[in-house]
Amino acid sequence: MKSINIKRFAVVAILLGMIGFAFAPAADKIVVKGSDTLVILAQKWAEVYMKSNPSVAIQVTGGGSGVGISALINGATDIANASRKMKQTEKEKLKARYNTLGVEVACAKDGITIYLNPANKVTELSIDQLSKIFKGEIKNWKQVGGADADIKLYGRENSSGTYVFFQENVVKGDYAPSCQTLPGTAAVVNAVKKDPNAIGYGGAAYAEGIEICKVKKDDKSKGCIPTAETIKTGEYPITRYLYMYLRNKPTGAMKSYIDWILSPEGQKLVVEMGYFPVK
Repeated sequence: MKSINIKRFAVVAILLGMIGFAFAPAADKIVVKGSDTLVILAQKWAEVYMKSNPSVAIQVTGGGSGVGISALINGATDIANASRKMKQTEKEKLKARYNTLGVEVACAKDGITIYLNPANKVTELSIDQLSKIFKGEIKNWKQVGGADADIKLYGRENSSGTYVFFQENVVKGDYAPSCQTLPGTAAVVNAVKKDPNAIGYGGAAYAEGIEICKVKKDDKSKGCIPTAETIKTGEYPITRYLYMYLRNKPTGAMKSYIDWILSPEGQKLVVEMGYFPVK
């Protein structure tokens, strides 16, 4: 009996060893957190890169640019994705904790897109009109050539980089109290789909099932939507870079991953996912 038990123990040990080998953890782990605008692209980058580099495990979550940058400062992420630049106060916190101002990597471009319901007769708005709409100064669609109906505003929460960028570059003031803030760009798109009097904003990659509003720099300009050409030339007036922030200059697996993101292969995925390349 004793010899049988020893044999069973040996077999179990071998099997456990095989299981342990099969599920051995990756040698390098990279944690990415932040921008909701960037999350679907960051997940695609991670998925494709890990297939060719099985020794690297990349974990990607969203939550907003502010959440990602806070996680970078707190040591809870290796890369903070952001759809806006880091604030000076955030850099100071990073410096106080790690004695570094961090490293900024522009990894893609985006055109903040104005979402309209397909039933809306309005097809074009100027930056000034958008500012007045989101401030609550223009309240009815008939004031901009649409139906006699109250405008319903949808936007992002204040931890979002898109919220901050849109406020600083388009609204140029406080959002109207009536603007309903939602926890993700997909939620904004879904709200606009269901509401014929709605208007929202967000990343170009999310613009499905809605009407994309043409945007004019001013009354004399031609309205356009975000495309590879209008983003490249700067014709589309709400264009921005999307960023990755790191605490220090990347080395090892982190450097290899970022170099790949900026390579033709990584930038090809930028285009495939509905964003625009940095070069």
